[in-house]
Amino acid sequence: MKKLIFLILLFLSGNINRLWAQSGGPTLAPEEVLQIIRTLHPVAKQADILVEKAKADITISRGAFDPYLKNTSAQKTFDGSDYYYYNRPSVNIPTWFGIEVEAGLEYLSGTRTDPTETSGETSYIGLSVPLAKNLLMDKRRAALKTAQIFQEASEQERRMLLNDLFLNAMEAYWEWAKQFQQYKILEDAVEVNRKRLTLVRNAYLLGDRAAIDTTEALAQLQNFEYLRDQALLEFRNAGLLLSTFLWTDKGTPYELPATVRPSGEWQAINTNLIAEPRLDSLLEITRTQHPVLRVYDYKLKALDVEKKLKFQGLLPTVDFKYNQLGKGYDILKTATGPLFENSFQYGLTLGIPLRLSEGRGEYRKAKLKIDETRWQQDQKELEIGNKLRSYYNEWKALQQQIRIQEQAYRNYLALQKAEELRFESGESSLFLVNTRENKTLEALQKLQELRAKFFKTGYAITWATGGL
Repeated sequence: MKKLIFLILLFLSGNINRLWAQSGGPTLAPEEVLQIIRTLHPVAKQADILVEKAKADITISRGAFDPYLKNTSAQKTFDGSDYYYYNRPSVNIPTWFGIEVEAGLEYLSGTRTDPTETSGETSYIGLSVPLAKNLLMDKRRAALKTAQIFQEASEQERRMLLNDLFLNAMEAYWEWAKQFQQYKILEDAVEVNRKRLTLVRNAYLLGDRAAIDTTEALAQLQNFEYLRDQALLEFRNAGLLLSTFLWTDKGTPYELPATVRPSGEWQAINTNLIAEPRLDSLLEITRTQHPVLRVYDYKLKALDVEKKLKFQGLLPTVDFKYNQLGKGYDILKTATGPLFENSFQYGLTLGIPLRLSEGRGEYRKAKLKIDETRWQQDQKELEIGNKLRSYYNEWKALQQQIRIQEQAYRNYLALQKAEELRFESGESSLFLVNTRENKTLEALQKLQELRAKFFKTGYAITWATGGL
């Protein structure tokens, strides 16, 4: 998106303070607002926390694959008889494919021990293998895979939060910029009418103008002074709204000073020269890169992992466990011979629910969740696509409206200049001059409003593609 011409023009950064630096006032450009928000705004920091929490969840899930060391000791003595004493340190090593490797040492003594156990020092090393259920997927692997998917999704959720935050900030910025232009137009009009009132009063004193002309000039000045003060109030209130997005590096809110002005670079941009972006390209970018839609992709991946896990409930339980035994604590020397011939222990567990009711229900529910999420994704893609089309149509309409309004402003200005010449030659009245001037200022105010809305809509298009 940022390669598009119209967005390049929106993010002009060279000589950003040139227009207002001449008057000595500090300025604030839209990209500077975005940079402040990106680094200092609490919501941006919360978005970073989302990513860090997802990374922590991965660490938690990996804990299920950590080797586990334990030791069990017990002793019983009663009425002078040594019933038993045993000490059993062991280590268990889970693997990714569901196989668990376990090794340990045993010491057993006493007069009343379990006859199936071996007295003295022994050692063992072995493994347990699921041969059906939990062979391809189990809860540990599902939890880790899901955590990894959600960690990638958290990056998209972060983009989603920032995308919405940036759009709200740009709406506030361009309202602030528009209100400043309205104030500046009226401030200039007040200065012009003050000079006009002085000229009319001097002409009246010289006998060239009627006394009513001074009243007409004063009424026009007072009207513009009222409108200017109202515009100044709206400009300051718009600055307060923009201030809600500005924070300091110390984590405290920042109130925009009244002396700060919006950057004037956008006034020098000819909107007629901005190339029209291709709607099909924008829609393709939205479909493949919008963070909201990407989050749905990750949700579907996580649900696919859940479906594979639930499928295990349809399989029988076939668990095999084998231990190679050895005398003493050095199993490598004492455990000799092939497997299943001497000094071994094994077990085989078989089981399956006769109706598989829970397994069938859970698996069907997992498939329905996937279908539900896909429908939600399709609906969301349609909504976002329609928003993009709406902003695109508005952008094109505004470009044409600005072109028409610029022509209208030039025409009103020409009529005003002509009326002023007629007034100076005594062929017109101050009332007609004021009427022409009002129309000219209304046209200029409308033009500035359209231009601010045009640039704001450009940011809205970028937002709709998920690119802010």
